[in-house]
Amino acid sequence: MTAEDAPSVAARDDLAGVVDLFEWLTRAELSRALAELAFKQRAAVDEEAITAAIDVAIAEYALVPAPPDALSEGRETAGAASPDAVASPDANDAATTGDSSDRVALAVGPAAFPSLPPDAEDLPHILDVPERSVDREALSTAVLDRLSADAVAAIKNGDVDRLETLADVTYDVEAWAPVDAGDIRERIVAETES
Repeated sequence: MTAEDAPSVAARDDLAGVVDLFEWLTRAELSRALAELAFKQRAAVDEEAITAAIDVAIAEYALVPAPPDALSEGRETAGAASPDAVASPDANDAATTGDSSDRVALAVGPAAFPSLPPDAEDLPHILDVPERSVDREALSTAVLDRLSADAVAAIKNGDVDRLETLADVTYDVEAWAPVDAGDIRERIVAETES
């Protein structure tokens, strides 16, 4: 996928908007929601494009993998994922490579400005997902841990572009949750300025 083919910021924010309707969705549920939207808009469903858009949103922290202990849901619905059936954060390492499990739960991340795509307001009736909530404290801890690990990996790989993206995310995460990403940002800045 070239830079021109990559999903736009608006597309990533639309994905976050869809997830925000439900508090959290598994990758499979989000893919189904996007396929339903395409159907409502009389557009072809491109599973590869959906997977790529989700992967980009995760890589850029518009969507973030949520650990099971950050998730809760109300009534159980046949076929609906429960937090116990959701993949652990360790399964999320593959999320940015496109090889991740459909059971990975996703929540709105710090780099998102959620927006609703056309016809998205009908999705809660179509998907029949139970009421859900996200423990923001547990989620923000997981996001900060992931941000630190991503920074270490980018430093080891000498990936300056990724480090610049992650530096921006350190500011986003501090505005999004009561956490301090200063140490991570200082390490990134030190690496990019050396």
